[in-house]
Amino acid sequence: MATSKVRLNICGSSYVISTSESEDYMQNLADRLNLDMNELMASSNTVSITTAAVMTALNYRDELEKASGSADNMRRQIKNYLEDAASAKMAAEELRRENDSLRKQVDDLRRRLNQRSDI
Repeated sequence: MATSKVRLNICGSSYVISTSESEDYMQNLADRLNLDMNELMASSNTVSITTAAVMTALNYRDELEKASGSADNMRRQIKNYLEDAASAKMAAEELRRENDSLRKQVDDLRRRLNQRSDI
């Protein structure tokens, strides 16, 4: 993928990064980061930019871990649903075969019964 340089402003500092993402996407990330860090720093006079960055990073990491866990759980559920669907499909196919066999037996018995009644 092609990379481009994007200038971002976060908490009064300017950063130039090289990315393969769109400038709008990166700007949205930077805006969110800037907002989160500024909210944290506004909550207490003792919170430095470094502390705000670390705390925000920890919050983002926490969100990532929880989202990854949720995604793994969804994958497991989907896998179980697919396995259940495959089992149900196999059972339905077996029942169709059994039904066909029973229909043939009934037809055969009717035919034999009709032959006996003709005698």
